[in-house]
Amino acid sequence: MSLVYILGGLLIIILNANQVGYVFNLIVTSAFTTTAATGGFAGATVWMALRYGVARGVFSNEAGLGSSPIAHAAAKTNNPVKQGMISMLEPLIDTLIVCTITAFVILMSNQWVGEINGAVLTVASFENLLANGKYIVIFGLILFSFSTIIGWSYYGEKCVEFLFGSGVIIYYRILWIVIIPVAASIELNLMWLIADIMNGLMSIPNLIALILLAPVIFRQTSESIGSFKA
Repeated sequence: MSLVYILGGLLIIILNANQVGYVFNLIVTSAFTTTAATGGFAGATVWMALRYGVARGVFSNEAGLGSSPIAHAAAKTNNPVKQGMISMLEPLIDTLIVCTITAFVILMSNQWVGEINGAVLTVASFENLLANGKYIVIFGLILFSFSTIIGWSYYGEKCVEFLFGSGVIIYYRILWIVIIPVAASIELNLMWLIADIMNGLMSIPNLIALILLAPVIFRQTSESIGSFKA
């Protein structure tokens, strides 16, 4: 599904290649000046650009949160360095490629100057620039949302199992299912605020652990790279 979404977005960018310069100019000027736009781009300044850029980037690729290693730890491999290098592709594909394409489509469509935001903004932008483009986003959202629910359910389950034992997993699963419709009904700005706070709380202990374990990471990486060359 990611490939279909990427191809659809690239097609829109190619068909509107004459606007690429305008988009780059808009991104740079909006980052360093106050923007009078409304909706999801209201009051953009350097600080706000950094704040939301980091927050949304972390939300998108989970870099620094310590969540994706839970999934990679389940991989059947005898070389943790190789697995770690594979995991580094996630921010590249998820944020640098998918999110950049999405941003270009939204800015090219000029739908961002209205009051809509979130997934509705992306749907409207694709539909505005490509016939039936909304279906690419809709099907993508369905699959991305489902995979996200499954993935984070697994992360939480492993954490609960580590802290309290396997006996409470069934209760965790029931609670997870109950919370899904509740979370889906929360107002968007509040949901973003909750997500940003939770991500920040997750990142603090993980980043401290990364700093403390940096010598181990460097040593194993050097040894692994040395074995590759040999």
